[in-house]
Amino acid sequence: MLSKQSEGREKSGRNEKRTVKVRKNSKRLWKQKISSGAFIAPSFLGVMVFFIIPFLVVIFYSMVDNPISKNFVMFDNFKNIIANKAFMRAVKNTATFSAISVPLAVVLSLLLAIVLEAKLPFRSQFRTFFLSPLMVPVASVVLVWQVLFHFNGAVNDMLGKFGIDKIDWMKSKYALYVVVILFLWKNLGYNMILFMAALGSIPKDILEVARLESANPLQTFFHIKIRYLSSSLLFVTIMSLISSFKIFREVYLLTGDYPVNEIYTIQHFMNNKFKSLDYQMLSAAAILMSLVMIVIIGILFIAEDRFGKDVEG
Repeated sequence: MLSKQSEGREKSGRNEKRTVKVRKNSKRLWKQKISSGAFIAPSFLGVMVFFIIPFLVVIFYSMVDNPISKNFVMFDNFKNIIANKAFMRAVKNTATFSAISVPLAVVLSLLLAIVLEAKLPFRSQFRTFFLSPLMVPVASVVLVWQVLFHFNGAVNDMLGKFGIDKIDWMKSKYALYVVVILFLWKNLGYNMILFMAALGSIPKDILEVARLESANPLQTFFHIKIRYLSSSLLFVTIMSLISSFKIFREVYLLTGDYPVNEIYTIQHFMNNKFKSLDYQMLSAAAILMSLVMIVIIGILFIAEDRFGKDVEG
């Protein structure tokens, strides 16, 4: 009997110790959660105040007739904006610009990174030349472009020596190409540095095996390097796409509110709607633009996931 009682006491003592230990662990976890929440709270509040709540307000404005009466019209604003000729022209121009500039920015920066990866003379000076636009303010860049592509600018002076008539570049059908050159000049250096870092992280033993297997440079690039660059290609493409939507700053400083049709972008349309206080049309345009960006970036993520899966494995 005594032995059974002592065993029962030992078991109850162990259970009490376990209970005390569980309580201590739960208290410790609860304190960790509170401290983690306290650290995250400022960032979470900032995201709520400056991103989530304004986006919800934009959704609300896109579904009312105006901010004063606030009568719900559901999707009428979206129907009206899709039927708007100025908006459709802006969408077409923005899509054309992105379709030209983004692939060029990705491909040319990758080629530059490959060239600079080789032991070429004056490599540091060449790299500095492409990185210098990152340190130049937007206003200074626009000033340089005005000097170059003004009707009486340097480009027309040079063309005049070959007997070519002067062109008012920013008011002609060539304005889009001038903006594409500006975009590339500003973004190639940043993309190039990202690709150089990615090329430097490729395992050297794999490249050495390919060399021993008599693989030529093209085979090494397309079968090995390009696969290890998949995540960097995705990142550079997304950043270039976002930058192509922000080219409005330069175009606005060059041409004002209403440029020629070829470079009238979505940002021009939205800026003009903001000035006229047409918040419902502005909000509807912003929602449509966000949805398109989400779809495009989602497609890029899916493509990168399928393309780079074997490398990650």
